[in-house]
Amino acid sequence: MGVARTLSRVLLGFLIALSSTAQTAPSTSAPATAASEEGALRAFGAIHPIDVHVHVFKTGPAFQKMLERLNLRLMDILVMDDTESYRKQLQPQVDDALELVRSSRGHVFLCTTFDPYKLDSASFDDDAINQINLNFAQGAVAVKIWKNIGMEIKDSSGQYVMADDSKFEPIYKDIASHGKTLIAHQAEPDVAWGPPDPSDPSSSYYRENPQWYVAGRPGFPSKQKILEARDHVLANNPQLRMVGVHLGSMERDLDNIARHFDRYPNFAIDTAARMRYLMLMPPKELRAFLIKYQDRVLYGTDLDFLPDASPAEVLKDWQSSYARDWNFLATSDTFNFRGRQVHGLNLPQAVLEKIFRDNAIHWIPGLADSPTD
Repeated sequence: MGVARTLSRVLLGFLIALSSTAQTAPSTSAPATAASEEGALRAFGAIHPIDVHVHVFKTGPAFQKMLERLNLRLMDILVMDDTESYRKQLQPQVDDALELVRSSRGHVFLCTTFDPYKLDSASFDDDAINQINLNFAQGAVAVKIWKNIGMEIKDSSGQYVMADDSKFEPIYKDIASHGKTLIAHQAEPDVAWGPPDPSDPSSSYYRENPQWYVAGRPGFPSKQKILEARDHVLANNPQLRMVGVHLGSMERDLDNIARHFDRYPNFAIDTAARMRYLMLMPPKELRAFLIKYQDRVLYGTDLDFLPDASPAEVLKDWQSSYARDWNFLATSDTFNFRGRQVHGLNLPQAVLEKIFRDNAIHWIPGLADSPTD
């Protein structure tokens, strides 16, 4: 009886311990802890990453320290946007960006732009080319065209101006002749054309920026028409490298992206602001796509540091984004993000190095000019 009682107590203790372990074991859906985020950031920094798509309007010691700690390079992209006060004038943006580049100790590079709102000026081409060539001489590594081409600006006859408008052709030729890269944001996610879909990753953007929600607008061009114009630029300028930002605005269609890669050897994409769309895709299919086209995908985020932003909040947001993206692409972890269970892709190290660094250097060669390379 004494032996049996002892064995029963031992068994009961074992079962209690086992139950306790099961109850306290970390859940795959639990938010990332500070320790796990820091581990992801260390792995991210070890690869010497390049984020090819950010918008930085100010800096500071803490921000610079983050760049150095993560061995991180950024491409700061300028945009002309007449709906935002801090983007209405080009030269102040260029001046501020060049000062940011100079103060960053090799961590920030400039992607300039030109002013498409001056399209009707008789000297438009000459003025734009002179300005971007000056910026090239000042260190700019690329030129951006934005969605206002195709979705906002109209010509003198009231027609929406597309990326393949003949007035832009001398600019594209000039960019190619300098060995620089065109960064192209053309069109928007499908949901911008309707119907509304609260579950779409971009739905909150259109609540905050209704000017870009175009469903039901009479005479507004289709997404297909806008992207076909971009494709004409690719076909007409085979020597021009183009990076289609935001997954090339083909955010739900890997097959379409693949067809573009196969057809246009001068075309690549970045992941900026579209990682959530990738997280919705079947992991096995997405992993196979990224391995097959490992030379054509650049890492970008679309993170910003706006003039009135809190530096502490910016650092928190940037670091959590980098940690999450790393865990998604580089590990086999399963985690919850905005109510969805996400499975990590566990991509091979060689593929990670291309997406997070090497492809940026290949497609935007000026990004190689850093003390870290």
